[in-house]
Amino acid sequence: MTIKMWTYLMVGLTFGLYLTIAWMSRVKDTRGFYVAGGGVPPLANGMATAADWMSAASFISMAGIISFTGYSGTVYLMGWTGGYVLLALLLAPYLRKFGKFTVPDFVGDRYYSDTARVVALICAIFVSLTYVAGQMRGVGIVFSRFLEVDVNTGVIIGMVIVFVYAGLGGMKGITWTQVAQYLVLIVAFIIPAVAISRMVTGSFIPQIGFGSSILSGPDAGRHLLETLDQIGQDLGFAAYTSAFGPGNKSMIDVLCMTLALMVGTAGLPHVIIRFYTVPSVRAARLSAGYALLFIAILYTTAPAVAAFARYNMIGTVNEAPYAQAPEWFRNWERTGLIAWMDKNGDGAIQYRSGAAFAGKPQATGQTGAHGQVLLANAPSGGANELYVDPDIMVLANPEIAALPAWVIALVAAGGLAAALSTASGLLLVIASSVSHDLYYRVINRNASERARLTLGRVMIGVAVCVAGYFGINPPGFVAQVVALAFGLGASSFFPILVLGIFWKRATREGAICGMVAGIGFTMLYIVQTKFLGVAPWFMGISPEGIGAVGMVLNFVVTVVVSALTPAPPQAVQDMVETVRFPRGAGAAVDH
Repeated sequence: MTIKMWTYLMVGLTFGLYLTIAWMSRVKDTRGFYVAGGGVPPLANGMATAADWMSAASFISMAGIISFTGYSGTVYLMGWTGGYVLLALLLAPYLRKFGKFTVPDFVGDRYYSDTARVVALICAIFVSLTYVAGQMRGVGIVFSRFLEVDVNTGVIIGMVIVFVYAGLGGMKGITWTQVAQYLVLIVAFIIPAVAISRMVTGSFIPQIGFGSSILSGPDAGRHLLETLDQIGQDLGFAAYTSAFGPGNKSMIDVLCMTLALMVGTAGLPHVIIRFYTVPSVRAARLSAGYALLFIAILYTTAPAVAAFARYNMIGTVNEAPYAQAPEWFRNWERTGLIAWMDKNGDGAIQYRSGAAFAGKPQATGQTGAHGQVLLANAPSGGANELYVDPDIMVLANPEIAALPAWVIALVAAGGLAAALSTASGLLLVIASSVSHDLYYRVINRNASERARLTLGRVMIGVAVCVAGYFGINPPGFVAQVVALAFGLGASSFFPILVLGIFWKRATREGAICGMVAGIGFTMLYIVQTKFLGVAPWFMGISPEGIGAVGMVLNFVVTVVVSALTPAPPQAVQDMVETVRFPRGAGAAVDH
């Protein structure tokens, strides 16, 4: 069968599985809709958390970023992994002890203020919408290549699917769907990694192959990373393993990006809410441990996948005559995610350092005299003639390595699983923020279960439409868009959650001012540098890393304002003591 037929089969079977699980898990009460009834086993919750957390950015884009930037790209690897450890140690058990449905619920009650609750839910919506846009973009990329539709149509298909199963089953349906999605995505990531590692280095274990010698070809006997360093430098790039030198990010920017991703992970509401779905504090700790194990399987494999993809990509297209370009190149060229412009008229593909075009190319379906994609943008200076979107590297890797069609289709299904699993969790956060935290807790405390469920499902639909728009018109690559969401999470939620648990003196005035200052500064900087053309003006820190500065600002403002305002009521301080010391773990009575 062709790749397209295999893809229809794989995607059809997995989508059918997800929708079946959603239908069987459909709920009729808010507890099932928001926290799956609080009865999910730790092992299943660990898988669901891993799927929720390993988004399209982890599956599709992270290895692509590392493939193109080398050492500097590992900030995503370090930041997201370290952030989960922070979440598991600092927040998860304590928030589970508190026992509310959502993060704004915790903020509202801990800081004894509906104003704080509303500010928190606004932050949650901003963070979640930014994050889910990256997932929709990932869905569009997968569909555009493997089902041969344009990216926009792919985004719309993904919107419909995720709305159906998120709206039907709420958190209960999402949880069990995510268990299935984790199994699909991890198998889809590991199988081609093992096959390509065996092909390039002779090792069946990608993590070992990453540090091994190349098995055959003109580079036989040379270490893979040494070869990538040399190839990169010959083409005008920085050495693949170099850090902080010319062509790489500065040390302060790498530090800030890593920190922003770490604390952003720990503050993401769609991950935190997963720990409300288990029956006890002990179960929350267990599920955090399981999730870390399941996450590590993919994250320790990603650097190897990145290296194999870069080596194979450069080896198959650079200096090759365009008329003889490999089939994988032609397939991806139709999506507009890879494009060539013959600047010197020799008919060969010249891949060098520098931008190939003045702007990002679009697939037009038209070709010029040499067969290259015609672009509205004029060519930029420099010798580079090739544009490659980093988001295609993991998806194209099996094709570049000439693996069987069913493996290529499996990777497509895995990419969709990763994107949809995270998107569903984010959509539920948005729905619960409006229907539970705003409508029920602030506007109408007498609202019926049916009214709250209906509003929650309507809000999922609204959020899907907004996310779809930004998926069609993204502000960057998938991992970059997601990094912006993590920055917003770092600057808004993390300081307020940590201080709310570990400092009884934190007041409502401090929390409100801290959240507004942190996310306000971060959003202003991001808008300026990403959309208004302003150069990074704060110590040269990129918009993906500015969340770390916003976090520090949030901490400082919260502490200073809290010190200048009356202490919280004694009942709140006593509650903090109870939350901070979950006595007896599983034996404790959960509130």
